[in-house]
Amino acid sequence: MTKEIRSDLKYTDSHEWLKIKENTAIIGITDYAQSELTDIVFAELPEVGKELIKGDELCVVESVKSVSEIYTPISGKVIRINEKLEDTPEVINESPYDDGWLVELMIKNMKELEDLLDAKSYKEKI
Repeated sequence: MTKEIRSDLKYTDSHEWLKIKENTAIIGITDYAQSELTDIVFAELPEVGKELIKGDELCVVESVKSVSEIYTPISGKVIRINEKLEDTPEVINESPYDDGWLVELMIKNMKELEDLLDAKSYKEKI
């Protein structure tokens, strides 16, 4: 089964997606990643205001199968978290690119965006 890959997003080797809007980035996990994790039952998100360096742990997602750390693909400050996930983490499975986003960061270093994959490159990876 082909997993959805959207052309308007950036991707990482570790299956995160980013939607860039000027100097902010909304981050989530890809359709491929949520299907590999299976049923997500818990998401531990960072505090708003937390400063992250590229590679830091962004959040923890727990499924019936495993616990997975999600790492931030870029440096920035958490300006918003998806509070819906506290009560309904399964939204990540149902809508990984829309309702199931994780956090929004204020981008600290725009140059880090150059390391991300476009949709075509990500599709080749998986």
